[in-house]
Amino acid sequence: MFSPSSPDLSKLAVSRPSLLSRSQTLPRNMDVTKRPRKNAIAIDVEDEVVANIRRWILGIAVVEFDVDHGPVMDGTFPNIPLLPTEIENIAFSSFPDSLQFEQGSQSHSFRIREAKGSFIHGFAHFTQRRDTNSKRGYEQRSVVILTQHQYPTLFTTLSAVFGPLFEIHGVPMLETACHNIATWSDPMPGAILELGFLGSVLHVELPQSIDHQQLTDTSSFREKYNPSIHTLAAACPFFPPPILLFEASISHLWSIWECVVLCEPILIFGASPSQTSQAVWWLRDLLRPIPLAGDIRPYFTIHDGDHATLVNKLPPKAGLLLGVTNPFFERECAHWPHVLSLGRRIPPTKGVMKPPGPSPGWKTKTHKRYISKDQHLLARLESSCRGSDAERLAVSLDLRRHFCSRTNELLIPLTRYLNTLIPTPTEVKKGNMRLKPFSSSAFFASLKEHGSTLPFKSTSKRKDFYERWLKTPAFGLWLAQQEHIVQGVLEKSLESSK
Repeated sequence: MFSPSSPDLSKLAVSRPSLLSRSQTLPRNMDVTKRPRKNAIAIDVEDEVVANIRRWILGIAVVEFDVDHGPVMDGTFPNIPLLPTEIENIAFSSFPDSLQFEQGSQSHSFRIREAKGSFIHGFAHFTQRRDTNSKRGYEQRSVVILTQHQYPTLFTTLSAVFGPLFEIHGVPMLETACHNIATWSDPMPGAILELGFLGSVLHVELPQSIDHQQLTDTSSFREKYNPSIHTLAAACPFFPPPILLFEASISHLWSIWECVVLCEPILIFGASPSQTSQAVWWLRDLLRPIPLAGDIRPYFTIHDGDHATLVNKLPPKAGLLLGVTNPFFERECAHWPHVLSLGRRIPPTKGVMKPPGPSPGWKTKTHKRYISKDQHLLARLESSCRGSDAERLAVSLDLRRHFCSRTNELLIPLTRYLNTLIPTPTEVKKGNMRLKPFSSSAFFASLKEHGSTLPFKSTSKRKDFYERWLKTPAFGLWLAQQEHIVQGVLEKSLESSK
């Protein structure tokens, strides 16, 4: 398969193999230390301006395709001190690894690990246009917003505004964009902001915390929420309507939600990085307010520095959501328990070769659903796929609302039980601010007595589900989070009583 990150696009007439090997997508020169970095972005900027920019983003990178070296980072503004391996990781993650179109552009996102262990989130705008002066016949470039914040809707919007303007105006637009960002106020938790950016004004709500659920019904905008003009920063991008991603898996969405909250690893295959990145962020969003216990990769390539760690013969890591477009992963991840292939199911046509990779749909080897579907919503979902874009967007928002509600309902029995573990006022006065130890047997006694608002298929299914959830890494993180919240409230109440 020839791709934007492959050395030669002049051979597009050659039929695509059903599987990719790593060597087929490598550029001619894979010596990281010798790969050029042009440093074409040489702009002086004051330290104070850099500090203001870095409240929101680390910088903006420009990545070009070099016929001998593959994707090459021209530089970043402001300059970011990156290791050669980090530069290569960003460069390859900025380009789709399969041909998307003859000419055009698209946006996608990725998440890579820094050498020090933290993550950089990249929001790329990739453009391909014909260029007779190029050996490949194409000019290919990505401009990438690199940030420490997990705000996919906000930065996808910024990328979509900035990318086309950069293609027209070049480096001056890069400087202007960063100076715009430098004028923004601090990204305070829960803030409602109007952010000026390259002639646009973005109305943005930031989450109270990264695990806070930003709901359209309870957003703090002064007018009714409209996804066309209002931005819930940490939510999944709503354009195109997410329901289109899951058209072949609509009846399985309840099983997919269960797998996400149970920290099951899922391989998410799409035709483009824009598909996989939107799907991964959508699934991550449904987990809130449960903390993220696993790793998420909106778009993952065979060149990623964590490839050998995340994709190997061992069982995949708990909670891993891996977005891929290269059919190579279908073979390498054949032992994974769950595969979600995005898009609509297309009936086979005589004489037309099936595209490489798994057919659209949901495939699971191990999961059997615990909770009943909402049949009324399911009928609406199936109908909307044949409707207008407005109908698809409306039902996508309803679907998100439905699963966000289910995640909260999952926690109600646990929260009810935790309330019995809070120290009494007398114990607090003696300095005991910690919850009593969590007892599984006491919790299940409480669950049996009070039940759950989730529509489990049976009481035995309900017990099995919670037994599994208490063993997930997400439960441990959630419990620690609740203990921290309770301790803070009790300390504050003790101070005020003095």
